[in-house]
Amino acid sequence: RTCAMAFNRIADRKFDALNPRTASRHLPTGQISLLSAVTLCVLSGAGLVGASFLLNSLCFYLSPVALIVICFYSLTKRFTDYTHVYLGLALALAPVGAWLAVKGTDVSAWEIVQMALLAVVVVLWLVGFDIIYALQDYDFDRTHGLHSLVVAWGPKNALQAAFLAHMIMCGLLLVFGLICKFRVAYLIGWLLIVGCLALEHWIARRRSLNWINLAFFRLNAVISIIFLVVTLAEVVFLGGFRLR
Repeated sequence: RTCAMAFNRIADRKFDALNPRTASRHLPTGQISLLSAVTLCVLSGAGLVGASFLLNSLCFYLSPVALIVICFYSLTKRFTDYTHVYLGLALALAPVGAWLAVKGTDVSAWEIVQMALLAVVVVLWLVGFDIIYALQDYDFDRTHGLHSLVVAWGPKNALQAAFLAHMIMCGLLLVFGLICKFRVAYLIGWLLIVGCLALEHWIARRRSLNWINLAFFRLNAVISIIFLVVTLAEVVFLGGFRLR
């Protein structure tokens, strides 16, 4: 993530300098030099490759592919309206990578189904909240020829697409819990996640754009934490809170 975010700031530094929302970032203001940003990007990428080597050979061979995919996202806004979908696909590598880090090549067909389903959930989650986040830059992106579904479809239609993506995501997230045989803890967490997503869309539709940061950062952080906690509870306590 550090490598990808550093690359994003490097690739977008000229646009960031022109956008009032991002003009105060470190590169446009000179708080961090371009050389420092490039160094951080290269070292963090090398760190991923090195860590992957210590995991297993499959992760090591795939690590450069993961870096290329996740960094390339920063360029997609220049030529496609579906940049949100590409970012979703890039971040969907996370659950797949985590699975392969633990299992290596010893992955069953059923586990492939599980990881693929969770990857689709990540794609839909990202598509939904990245569309909401892109609302902040609607005027700037349209003026400077940058692409997004918000620019292509308009804010109202894009928000409807985001809501649909999150609705499907919630359904698939429930299916994921069922096929993993998760029980009470996961169901409670799932209900909380649905509530967070509903609140996120209410904020996006009813409040000013200044509230988008709340919907994007805080609520999605809460969703991530909830999913982590309830999944750990299910795995460690087998859903019935019996210590394995």
